[in-house]
Amino acid sequence: MPVNLEGLSDNARKTAIDELNGRLADGLALALAIKQAHWNVKGPNFIAIHELFDTVRTNLDPHLDEFAERVQQLDGTARGTAEVVAEASGLEPYPTDLTKAEDHLRAICARMRAHGANLRQAIAAVGDAGDEDTADILTAASRTADKDLWFLESHLE
Repeated sequence: MPVNLEGLSDNARKTAIDELNGRLADGLALALAIKQAHWNVKGPNFIAIHELFDTVRTNLDPHLDEFAERVQQLDGTARGTAEVVAEASGLEPYPTDLTKAEDHLRAICARMRAHGANLRQAIAAVGDAGDEDTADILTAASRTADKDLWFLESHLE
């Protein structure tokens, strides 16, 4: 039985479900890319970058859970299988032949920037549709992504 969320239009629910599932796909693709980088990074400052990748991944995971749970609250279905992520993510596929720390940092930063841009677009879309609660969830994820991007990019200065 759907949760009765008074004052939320059908359009707001549909918009939020679509945006949340899109950002879930992006976030899961990003999480896997970060793990790929974590496992394969080599070079100067190895341990710092190796551990930073884990921290960024750890920071991402709770937001993905929030996205999926909000979809359920809106009477939707969270779509997070590998097959769906491969098809639905708007992020570029992560290369599997990188080893140098700087190459991984640049590749992860590019995907973090794209993820952040997609989050901001989703915030606007759900806000315009009238779902400020979902916009708040996406805003929290955007703040975390921006901060983690700052940490990652600081290694490229």
